Amino acid sequence: MNSIDACLEGIAKLNERILAEPEAERRRVIVERSVSVLVPDLGTVFDMRLTADGLSDITHRPQEAPAPRAQVHITVGSDDLVDLADGRLDPARALLTRRVRVDASMGDLLRMRKLL
Repeated sequence: MNSIDACLEGIAKLNERILAEPEAERRRVIVERSVSVLVPDLGTVFDMRLTADGLSDITHRPQEAPAPRAQVHITVGSDDLVDLADGRLDPARALLTRRVRVDASMGDLLRMRKLL
């Protein structure tokens, strides 16, 4: 099990990967969305905004703390989150094996697939 700090570092790496894409491509693919990432083994939720300028307003809170429902909700274990960020876990395989669960509209799912 990884720590909250390791997960925050992983989120920062994912943000770097998003920002490495050409700006025109990011603006074409990304529609601003609120995102929550539930990490059950840490009892923590990371809340953030996804925009064409990357991930912003990243905060974390206890899982049981109330918050508005995000437009994209992701559930992932801390080890898998860090492995995804480090490129050791294939995003498609993680989704197919249910190591990562995404609750979002079909349009959001298709757009997110292009980011990963």
